[in-house]
Amino acid sequence: MNVFGVGLPELAVIAAIGLLVFGPKRLPELGKTLGRTLKGFQSASSEFEKEFRKAVDTVEAEVTATSVLPAEQAQAAAPEPSAQPQASSAAPEHSPEA
Repeated sequence: MNVFGVGLPELAVIAAIGLLVFGPKRLPELGKTLGRTLKGFQSASSEFEKEFRKAVDTVEAEVTATSVLPAEQAQAAAPEPSAQPQASSAAPEHSPEA
């Protein structure tokens, strides 16, 4: 078992020191308080993650909408090619001589 890089022997030493410092009556209270604190951090972390994902999804949707929209506008604004060829204003290359 390895929690935060702390193995089982290290946890046993920490628990023994905690028992000596706080005594057997206060140690369960401290454990309960620590558990509640960790649960609060966990719930706050999951709530933050949900909000972050929601914001990222919103931004991605906006980026997708704006990147597609100009392409559609360009197609709509482009003139359609006419069926008749346009006359060239340039002079013909060969002029007939009589």
